[in-house]
Amino acid sequence: MSDTASPLDRIMTWDEARAWRHRVSGRVVFTNGVFDLLHPGHVDLLLGARRHGDALIVGLNTDASVRRLKGPTRPVRSESERAYVLAALSMIDVVVLFPQDTPLDLIRALAPDVLVKGGDYTEATIVGAPDVRARGGDVVVIPLTPGQSTTSIIEKLRG
Repeated sequence: MSDTASPLDRIMTWDEARAWRHRVSGRVVFTNGVFDLLHPGHVDLLLGARRHGDALIVGLNTDASVRRLKGPTRPVRSESERAYVLAALSMIDVVVLFPQDTPLDLIRALAPDVLVKGGDYTEATIVGAPDVRARGGDVVVIPLTPGQSTTSIIEKLRG
């Protein structure tokens, strides 16, 4: 996809992403998260993920799943805002929202070649890792960027 394409063209439904996945050649990388307030740690994770393949899909938690996981004050940004910002980043090919608490169903639907998470995970704690490994894929943990977290940004803003 061209870097001048509208970010909206990169935000896909599950069916659209599945169809895209069948058309794309090369190694497809998947990562996921809330990506509430984009910060340098997010950028480092996404760049690191993209380096492990030819295309990058980002699974994005819906607002409802974020509230269940992080509490009633999150997310700060709506799912449509978060998806749009992510889809504008050149290292990302596709953004797909998922309403579940984990991306397992989405990972199974999209069958990525590489699954990437940040350094606060280990392969043993990464949802979908056994599925990706069973298909001969890779699981990669990208080290966290020190001093970067959405929670710390929110706390700083609240004083």
